Amino acid sequence: MSAQPIADNLFTEDMSALVGARNRETGHIFFPLPLTPDDNIEPIRLASRGTVWTYTVQRFPPKAPYAGPTDPEKFKPYAVAYVSLPGQTMVETRLTGVDVDDVKIGMEVELTAIPLDPDTPPEEQKLIHAFKPVQGE
Repeated sequence: MSAQPIADNLFTEDMSALVGARNRETGHIFFPLPLTPDDNIEPIRLASRGTVWTYTVQRFPPKAPYAGPTDPEKFKPYAVAYVSLPGQTMVETRLTGVDVDDVKIGMEVELTAIPLDPDTPPEEQKLIHAFKPVQGE
């Protein structure tokens, strides 16, 4: 068994996009999908590229129910951002592939999947969504 997403309905089947929701009455788009089917929503594919709207740096292990690495000696700071997906919504996400000191508001980023705890054996890993800087095209 290989790594699996941390939650159902997080990614499209091919993991190339996140699954958001659109309210059928208002057209409002949000992420993640609601937990109940009574919200009058339809699942939609979200854009896989966006821009960093704002961010902060997590410099110490979060408290429970955090399921990632918690050993303060091994913990590595990471950036958490709101990424604006054009014409859709904002997604709270981890940033990867960039030093926390190099993150900039407005930087272009694209979706990827990363292990929640890279020290977990591959067959037990849970994948989370993250965004990484768009490299030169």
